Amino acid sequence: MADEIRHTASGSTGACIEGSMVGKTFDEVVALEGASFSIPEGGFASVLGPSGCGKSTLLRLVAGLDSHSGILTLRGDEVSGPSEEVGMMFQRPTPLPWKTAIENVLLPSQLRGRVSKSDQEKGMDLLQLVGLEGFQFSYPRHLSGGMQQRVALARLLMTGANILLLDEPFGALDEFTRERLNIDADVGATTMFVTHNIAEAIFLADEVLVMTPRPGRLARVINVPFEHPRHIGLMRSPEFNDLVFEVREILGADQ
Repeated sequence: MADEIRHTASGSTGACIEGSMVGKTFDEVVALEGASFSIPEGGFASVLGPSGCGKSTLLRLVAGLDSHSGILTLRGDEVSGPSEEVGMMFQRPTPLPWKTAIENVLLPSQLRGRVSKSDQEKGMDLLQLVGLEGFQFSYPRHLSGGMQQRVALARLLMTGANILLLDEPFGALDEFTRERLNIDADVGATTMFVTHNIAEAIFLADEVLVMTPRPGRLARVINVPFEHPRHIGLMRSPEFNDLVFEVREILGADQ
């Protein structure tokens, strides 16, 4: 579904997310330093790097959940706090345990004060899209970790946010499900996607932001030249594997 989450940047104009010398320090520990990048409207950027390099910190800064140094803007406006335009999904699934899958997905509409028939239909469609057809009335305790993650993903898509920040959202999913989600669709949002998986980062993204170990710095931005839609067979191509090894060399580690 990640191709469901990704969106080609062709035809987009201007930067949606832009950072210049962005940094963050926690109690004298430098978590992120001097990150400069630009993601166009409708673009999909994977953020890749070793554990502790500041990938999740960068997403939290873009989401307005933490203060930052440097300049960080969304559509030209300085990030100074959370925005309704931005939806974020964390590594751990967070469905409300007393609500069914469909009730969790419809929570954004409920918080807006009204759940319409079209909302209900959209919620059911999203559950089908993430492979949970038949589980719409199940409670989280009856769902596996990967299934709960998919409920959380459908709920995020239900918000209608046009900037999506995804912090390793497929970590709890098996490889088969991961591949299926990778190739299915397109929601047209500008997306930043954190992952440890080099092949996944390349397969999904228009560009890959490769980060160094702490203090996290942006080592390089890799343009991904493959056209969309992409199919899983791309991963077997020499061109794809050459790009994988190029990123490995940048990371300086055999991942």
